[in-house]
Amino acid sequence: MFRWILIGLLALGIAGTAFWGYMEHQEKNSILIQAENTYQRSFHELTYHMDLLHDQIGTTLAMNSSEKLSPQFVEIWRLTSEALTNVGQLPLGLLPFNKTEEFLSNIGDFTYRTAVRDLDDSPLTDDETSTLKKLYSQSGDIKDELREVQHMALENNLRWMDVQLALANEDEPMDNTIIDGFTTVEKSVEGYSEGYADSPIIGTSSEEHQYKHLNGKEIREEEALKKGMEILNVENQENLTIAETGEGSDIPIYSLSYQNGDESGYMDLAKQGGHPLTVLITRPIAENKISLNEGAEKAQDYLEKHDLDSMMLFESSEYDNVGLYSFVYNQDGVRVYSDAVEVKVALDDGEVIGLTARNYYMNHTERDIPEPTLSMEEAKEMVNSNVDIQEEFLAVIDNDLDEEVLTYEFLGVMDNDTYRIFINAMNGREEKVEKLDGTEINFAANF
Repeated sequence: MFRWILIGLLALGIAGTAFWGYMEHQEKNSILIQAENTYQRSFHELTYHMDLLHDQIGTTLAMNSSEKLSPQFVEIWRLTSEALTNVGQLPLGLLPFNKTEEFLSNIGDFTYRTAVRDLDDSPLTDDETSTLKKLYSQSGDIKDELREVQHMALENNLRWMDVQLALANEDEPMDNTIIDGFTTVEKSVEGYSEGYADSPIIGTSSEEHQYKHLNGKEIREEEALKKGMEILNVENQENLTIAETGEGSDIPIYSLSYQNGDESGYMDLAKQGGHPLTVLITRPIAENKISLNEGAEKAQDYLEKHDLDSMMLFESSEYDNVGLYSFVYNQDGVRVYSDAVEVKVALDDGEVIGLTARNYYMNHTERDIPEPTLSMEEAKEMVNSNVDIQEEFLAVIDNDLDEEVLTYEFLGVMDNDTYRIFINAMNGREEKVEKLDGTEINFAANF
């Protein structure tokens, strides 16, 4: 009898030890996953902020108005701060990365000192403009190298925890792809720092408001499910999950989702009128069978089907066999940017797999658009003389005070970069300058 009791106690002890070991293992895995997620987020945000930083410096070069330059320099300073924060959150403590941090700090110091001074009394000097051009070129090189590291990390499913282990273990050769990539970035920046040794660096609506264009009666849950089946291409209603937003939401919304193997879908449907605000379908995309232009036609048909009429395509791009299209409302030949809609089309079969229409339903209304005070030619004179204007439009945009203003929109080229420049059609003020993205670099072709 005693023997069986002893065996039972031993069995319980072994089971308890096994359970404790299992929980310890699970807790360790949870910590590792959390750290990996933090590193991944910081790295991708760093790459994103370097993209924006490069674009914003380029935008500054195309500006011709001191009142726009100061806030632009503040924005560049903010982006350098964000990028420095991202660098600090990566496991690079054992890998020298001080030259890159110094480069970002120099950009921040230069733009901050310039932003806080009166540019009307003390405009940019020729040397400062030359410095900006160098920073634009160099930030572009760093951006491309970071994008290359990002491509390799995603292509080979590399983990940042492996980087940390490689850095911590001094006995092992440091041949990690991510480490090699950052070493290349550091060497490039070191060359830039040497070049500055003798020349130090010195001196659409974002406002939330009530939705203006949610017309129609409130729909019931059964109607929302029916719309969800149609828009998400779900055959069986039982596969759909639906939930209604509670208190605190800006408007009453039905959120619908489904999961079917490696395909999933999500959408937000306004309860008032049953208008689709957001649609996202995730699935494997095969090789292209339709062109980017044919995808645009599919996107246009989709918008008209959902009563989004008079929408004008103003920008399109392709990424991973998906067409990305941006539309704005066209009122009597005037482009209204507040009423923007984005559509994603799978170029393997033409299926619409994404829609973002919140801006449209929040802002859309028929506007009383005034006649311009300035002529097109007068507005052109307000554009930086180094910009070669290719196209011109009338457009309504939101200015920095979130007020809608009538502008002349100019698309122009300077030093192989394309810019969109908005000049106030009533007073000639330079309202906004935007650098347009170029063709995505195909890093896979380099390997």
